[in-house]
Amino acid sequence: MRRVFRRLWKNYKGWVLALAVLVVLALVPLPYYLFMPGSADPVEPVVTVQGGHKDERGKLLLTTVYSLPVSNVYLLAYGLVTGSEIEPKNRATFGLNDADYEALMKQMMEGSQNSAVVAALRYLGKPVQVVQKGVEVRGILPNSAAQGILHQGDVITAVDGRVVANQDQLVRDIKSRSPGKTVRLTVKRDNATLELTVPLIQLPGSTGQDAPQTGLGVQVVTVQKVESPVRVDFQTGNIGGPSAGLMFALEILNQLMPGDLTKGHIIAGTGTIDVDGRVGQIGGVEHKVVAAERAGAEVFFVPADIGPQDHNQRDAEAEARRIGAKMRIVPVHTLAEAVKFLQSLSVKPSSSNR
Repeated sequence: MRRVFRRLWKNYKGWVLALAVLVVLALVPLPYYLFMPGSADPVEPVVTVQGGHKDERGKLLLTTVYSLPVSNVYLLAYGLVTGSEIEPKNRATFGLNDADYEALMKQMMEGSQNSAVVAALRYLGKPVQVVQKGVEVRGILPNSAAQGILHQGDVITAVDGRVVANQDQLVRDIKSRSPGKTVRLTVKRDNATLELTVPLIQLPGSTGQDAPQTGLGVQVVTVQKVESPVRVDFQTGNIGGPSAGLMFALEILNQLMPGDLTKGHIIAGTGTIDVDGRVGQIGGVEHKVVAAERAGAEVFFVPADIGPQDHNQRDAEAEARRIGAKMRIVPVHTLAEAVKFLQSLSVKPSSSNR
């Protein structure tokens, strides 16, 4: 029996070892994420406005990016073969662990919903109050000099004595400084107010295309309370992040305004939105262009490029050319610009096809 086993081992040991290697490769996780086109979903079922109407003849679509952790070398190979975007995990998740990253995405989504409600109601001239109370620390990057100084849950209310009400104010203040310098942060922690000195670091560009900039090395969200005369409910499921803000705001307006902003057309788009209706840059725009084109969109709203580091408009237009998209790429700076464009569209006959 042993002789038979030795003979079998001699004949097949190469195959056995190869199989063992393949099994090991399948079990060893790699520190990467794949990004590829996700879905383009109607916004109407997601948003319900008290006293509003849901009678769109066309569609407003929010677009998503599908992200997949690379659990083994085979998924990495799949990403290379299919041309998917591959990002190191620490960049894809901002250096946060999975639980903190998911919590951050959820809070960003909630923030985008609040901002969309305020922007839409302000556009309509309705009374709405927004109280911004500072910037909450949701995560601290591993290489941040703020490790051990700032804690998750801290709320930053001032930088060097200047009041900081929201995330945009904090980012603008910090990125104008030099790495290695320090800032004095006024922080609310539990029931105490602290004055903390934090060194600044150089952060890599968020997408690999952006230039490095100065930062604290923390992920933050604006702490705000919205008092609205109109109730708006959202059912977003597992979708996270802030990039649906523009499309949420358009859907709220479409349910409150007379007529139909879509006019029978299929309108997709992406972009963050703030309480004043300004549209901001997002990640993965090229994947969202593909998702919108696959869904039959005729128009794709994209954040307009303003500063030297902005490239959503440029990337969207390039991707549309690359895939031969039939839809029109429309860059917008504000919610009002998007509404004006929709109002300029002619009504699409019911029997018309794209």
